[in-house]
Amino acid sequence: MKGPFAAKLKMKILLIHPPSKFLLKEKLGIIAIPLGLAYLASPLEKDGHTVKIVDSPSLGYEFDDVKEEIKKFAPEVVGITATTSNIYNAYNVAQLAKGIDPRIKVIIGGPHVTFTAKQTLTECPFIDIVVRGEGEVTFRDLVNKLQFFGEDFSLLKQIKGITFKIKDTIIETEDRPFIKNLDEIPFPAYHLLPMERYKVRNKRFGNIITSRGCPFSCIFCSSSQLFGKIWRARSPENVIKEIKLLKEKYNVTEIEFLDDTFTLNRKRAEKICDLLIKEKLKISWACSSRVDTIDKGLIEKLKMAGCHTIYVGVESGSQEILNIINKGITLSQAEKTINLIKKVKLNSFASFIIGIPGETAKTIKNTINFAKKLSPSFVQFTICTPYPGTKLFEMAKEKGWLLTKDWSKYTILDQVMKLPGQVATNLNKWLLRAYLSFYLRPKFLIEQIKRKSFFLFLFRKISETVFEYLGAKG
Repeated sequence: MKGPFAAKLKMKILLIHPPSKFLLKEKLGIIAIPLGLAYLASPLEKDGHTVKIVDSPSLGYEFDDVKEEIKKFAPEVVGITATTSNIYNAYNVAQLAKGIDPRIKVIIGGPHVTFTAKQTLTECPFIDIVVRGEGEVTFRDLVNKLQFFGEDFSLLKQIKGITFKIKDTIIETEDRPFIKNLDEIPFPAYHLLPMERYKVRNKRFGNIITSRGCPFSCIFCSSSQLFGKIWRARSPENVIKEIKLLKEKYNVTEIEFLDDTFTLNRKRAEKICDLLIKEKLKISWACSSRVDTIDKGLIEKLKMAGCHTIYVGVESGSQEILNIINKGITLSQAEKTINLIKKVKLNSFASFIIGIPGETAKTIKNTINFAKKLSPSFVQFTICTPYPGTKLFEMAKEKGWLLTKDWSKYTILDQVMKLPGQVATNLNKWLLRAYLSFYLRPKFLIEQIKRKSFFLFLFRKISETVFEYLGAKG
């Protein structure tokens, strides 16, 4: 990752997570660490650049606050990240930066713009460059060469993984290969973040990504497109080193592993657990699994190492719908796995999607009933959303299913896709019905009285927030 100009350049880079209206943040004060920006900052600091991160959601910043930060810091480069639903706020930040100083190079990255790079540059004339895919190497390469290139953007063609505009022509360079050895990536620049603000119920909270890539092909997910079909993982020793940093320097005691499938490689998952036990780190944590990549022995090992909650994507109570989305699991596998998690006395968190292509009122009812039959500790119901980069998005575009391209509506709680012939036309009402049907069951309410874990409190509040949102939608 060493660049030819690494020792020569000294630039000021401001990395910004735009202001956002996030329901859970407003209700609970919960927000995740912006790991993407923190990962970008570390290599830049190693090269001698001056880097600052503005995490607007955690700081409670509005656009005027961001404007003042840009003015005070006077950066040469502004880097922005945003989700699909928050992309317009990113555009506003770009406009602010250019309004303060047109010479500022404005660069944007993240999953949304990776798959909409040309459209992004067309929608927002204040953005100079889009970084596609994994950003650590590309952004470092870009920053280390920008000063030498000046305004001659034609020289940017030699940098892989970017899209930019010269006058009215949009140029897209070839994709950058994925990073093979994730241990070579420096840890996120936590020292540039307000770490004391990332907490829930007075517990310091951290997020960790220990692997990238996904070998599966679910049509609603862009992970395999963003990070590749080949699964790449950090070594257990490297993961433990980061956990120690979070625990010892920032007093983080609650961690969520953000990997798509933490349990994909059983031996590696067990090794991480063994090291957590050996080092006596005493952290509590949650992780994600597929119902076909876990068994009782592994669940028991996860519990011994401090895991309290396992997330699993079930998605539907109809095998036909599961086949349509290429989930690659069966209903019986889902039932078996949830029961195993219960036997080991861990919290199970199952996610379901309604409004999948081919869905009918009957299949939605099957999903709601299946969720109640499984009776996991918690469930999440969302509306099927065709995000850019997914096979579902391409299908929806081709078949004319998209109701809107107003990205702010792509929240997973709003319907943005129509399905011809679908009986269930108002998915918001079905979503509210699903939540009420599951969480207002006497069995579930009795369990809440008996159990008082940290995440039970969290997910109860999440459900209340969803109820309020959907109720307001009518």
